[in-house]
Amino acid sequence: MAAAAVGKRVLDTGWLAARSTEVALTGVQLTTTQPPAADPEPAAPWMSAAVPGTVLGTLLKNKLIPDPFYGLNNQAIVDIADAGREYYTFWFFTTFQCAPSGNQHVTLNFHGINYSAEMYLNGLKEVLPKGMFRRHNIDITDILHPDGNNLLAVLVHPPDHPGRIPPQGGQGGDHEIGKDVATQYVEGWDWICPIRDRNTGIWVEVSISITGPVNIMDPHLVSTFHDDFKRSYLHCTLQLENRSSWIADCTLKIQVSTELEGNICLVEHLQSYAITIPPQSDVEYTIPPPNLWWPNGMGKQSLYNVEISVDVKGFGESDSWSHYFGFRKIESTIDDSTGGRIFKLNGEPIFIRGGNWILSDGLLRLTKKRYMTDIKFHADMNFNMLRCWGGGLAERPDFYHFCDVYGLMVWQEFWITGDVDGRGIPVSNPNGPLDHDLFLLCARDTVKLLRNHASLALWVGGNEQVPPVDINKALKSDLKLHPMFASSQASDSQEKHLSEEATDPSKYLDGTRVYVQGSMWDGFANGKGDFTDGPYEIQYPESFFKDSFYKYGFNPEVGSVGVPVAETIRATMPPEGWSIPIFRKRIDGYIEEVPNPIWDYHKFIPYSKPGKVHDQIELYGHPKDLDDFCEKAQLVNYAQYRALLEGWTSFMWTKFTGVLIWKTQNPWTGLRGQFYDHLHDQTAGFYGCRCAAEPIHVQLNLASYFIEVVNTTADELADVAVEISVWDLDGTSPYYKVTEKIVIPPKKVKQIMEMKYPKMKDAKPVYFLLLKLFRLSDNRILSRNFYWLHLPGKDYKLLEQYQQKKIPLKIYSEILVSGTKHQLRMIVENKSTKSVAESIHPASGIDLGDVSGSHSTGKETTHDGNESGSLWRKIHSSLGVARTSDNLRTLEVDGTDSGIAFFLHFSVHTSGSSTAEEKYNDTRILPVHYSDNYFSLAPGEQTSIDISFEAAPGSSPRVVLRGWNHHLDHAVMI
Repeated sequence: MAAAAVGKRVLDTGWLAARSTEVALTGVQLTTTQPPAADPEPAAPWMSAAVPGTVLGTLLKNKLIPDPFYGLNNQAIVDIADAGREYYTFWFFTTFQCAPSGNQHVTLNFHGINYSAEMYLNGLKEVLPKGMFRRHNIDITDILHPDGNNLLAVLVHPPDHPGRIPPQGGQGGDHEIGKDVATQYVEGWDWICPIRDRNTGIWVEVSISITGPVNIMDPHLVSTFHDDFKRSYLHCTLQLENRSSWIADCTLKIQVSTELEGNICLVEHLQSYAITIPPQSDVEYTIPPPNLWWPNGMGKQSLYNVEISVDVKGFGESDSWSHYFGFRKIESTIDDSTGGRIFKLNGEPIFIRGGNWILSDGLLRLTKKRYMTDIKFHADMNFNMLRCWGGGLAERPDFYHFCDVYGLMVWQEFWITGDVDGRGIPVSNPNGPLDHDLFLLCARDTVKLLRNHASLALWVGGNEQVPPVDINKALKSDLKLHPMFASSQASDSQEKHLSEEATDPSKYLDGTRVYVQGSMWDGFANGKGDFTDGPYEIQYPESFFKDSFYKYGFNPEVGSVGVPVAETIRATMPPEGWSIPIFRKRIDGYIEEVPNPIWDYHKFIPYSKPGKVHDQIELYGHPKDLDDFCEKAQLVNYAQYRALLEGWTSFMWTKFTGVLIWKTQNPWTGLRGQFYDHLHDQTAGFYGCRCAAEPIHVQLNLASYFIEVVNTTADELADVAVEISVWDLDGTSPYYKVTEKIVIPPKKVKQIMEMKYPKMKDAKPVYFLLLKLFRLSDNRILSRNFYWLHLPGKDYKLLEQYQQKKIPLKIYSEILVSGTKHQLRMIVENKSTKSVAESIHPASGIDLGDVSGSHSTGKETTHDGNESGSLWRKIHSSLGVARTSDNLRTLEVDGTDSGIAFFLHFSVHTSGSSTAEEKYNDTRILPVHYSDNYFSLAPGEQTSIDISFEAAPGSSPRVVLRGWNHHLDHAVMI
């Protein structure tokens, strides 16, 4: 038999599972004489298993439980607190082929088991100690069968202390993270239902690794950039394990390359040395200055692949390891002027605008494809940081890889949460985890797992509290900074000192990132651990711009609403869940939204805050049905989250250093605090954030009504101006202005002028405001921002009748299909017959066909005339035109009215139809990436939207356009 190939092989197919109480055989019998039957179908009690995955995921896969994320199904699933741990103790079984040669070694790798297990391989038993966040590597060389046929069975036990759901609900419960370092979700969290098996299972991949006599163990890369000398360094610490002492020497080869930059090999370092037990190698060398890794919005995310291999004399390649990494230097200190924590990348301060990440899926169905979509969504929102909240996971490496690729810095928290301090039922341990040694073992293994990712920016001890004293002290010691990373400034003598630094990098568990003891300490919230994060409910949009809204320099979590689109409600709930909340008016005039029981179970957060904030959906008129409610909710979502980020950014560096929104997504079908739902459809809040977090942005301060321009980049903005136009519901422009030429310094917010229209005599109660920041030299639009506004004391109810407007549109589409991948460019034009140009008197001297002329700046008009002009030419030309193509298609939408094509949004569907049967037929294709959505177009204006998605062969996708005043489901067939 030929020798097995050196490398790793994932065991992700052919797994079976069975409840332990239904299997009379022992692990020895299962892996020797009496394995379960696999063909053609496994015999009861055995079933096809989800590995990696959880017990609940396996039961769902086999339709033995209802979908816990649908309606109230989760209430029908037995909870571990009632059934006992044995009920969710399961056997997992598989077979694999492996026959190593005489000098080869084979390791069986379990990358994550929740919570403890016994492993049986070919009749031999190995106990896998408890701990959700620890890896197990077992040398199985001498256990494998000579014929290559191997039988593997794993008995997985749930967490030791699974907790009980408090009968009164509310915050409470025994969170397993606070016990022995495992994850579970109980009624206490206000954003998810209880997960009945507490995520028991083999939740991360299982693999076998085949090596020669020498094995590479836990490579540690330290890459940094010395800005004073424009030089980059790569430090590599490599742990080697020699399994065969008679091997005298080997060659270590390190190669750094990148496909992204088109280089096959940037550097190659060869070193020969004698192996000792256990050996260590510190390799330090300089390469030509590479491109640096930058966060999203600040530059490219240049990544380089390091490949390390060991070649043993006389035996060839023994082992290899590779990893993508980025050259960057990250610093994190407390800002003297604001008191907020400040992050610097490669010497540049970064204003943090990001979100809190819970986890991708409550049943831990964590796939590379889903991770990629999740992280790209956050990059599409122009975020630059994700906080991996302490009640969630140390995510799998794919998560951090895509954060590397898309430029999302990661704040990584350890598993200390607010219910491990003596609260809950039963009462949790007031001294944090029951097993401190286990906690630290898992923490140290997690650091080794994640430390080579460029995106990883910060270690944090816990959520809203600090770890117990001994754990906190140990983490501070383990995660102390290497001298090279202690300061961004280095003189000639300092650099010489660093190059001769006696401190061995291998002595540092990480050494490249700051450790902060808790999410509200040391530059976050008030810095002292008091509960000064939040709030988490609906706000008046203008509140975010007020100095009194938040006192401290960096808010680690502030949240709001997040109802998804109506299609998601129908797809995740039976018809009785399609009823909208009851709007109950209180004696004080405030409205209380009372949801149906299914919405309440799915953690609905209302759009009113009685006593503080009047209902924000009622501003648009009382919702008639589910579609009307959800459409109005999207208007509120957009306005709410745009205002949140614009308000924070308005105080950039003068008061705030950053903000993280609670929360960006839901790991189940929740109805609160999200920018996209569990099915991967975005809410309008997604695009409100995308707009507000642009690196260069023009905005309206909703408190002062000043126009502001935000420049978060390191470059000065010169030769730019702002175009301001107001539009009424009749399609005319009663107010128009182009500012003088302006200059915005780097990393500054500049007030441009006061928005005077609301104070004018004939101001309309509801109006639209369109802001454009453009370059005078070529009319290129750098930022565009569209608002719908009402005068003080008014509301948006006039928009109800605006739904009846029939605005003519022209839609051009270009389509490219390659296999299952679809890419489209949709160009939408508002063909209103009465354009903005007809509203501007020619005596004003404004001719935007030549906006750089002296007559075209600093002018202002405020009237309702119908005279001709040429503003449309600038709007039309600056947004581009459709490209000529063989696959160019055109769709005309009839309409005789003039005005704003308001709140247009695309969606992608299969050719099937929807029904009102017991279970809704969801025709959406998800996920879909849009360059923009929920957009509005002024008369004569057009915009280009790029759309990409995957669709199964034969699905006949169609792209549908809907809007506030477009309800005909205009579709482009593909």
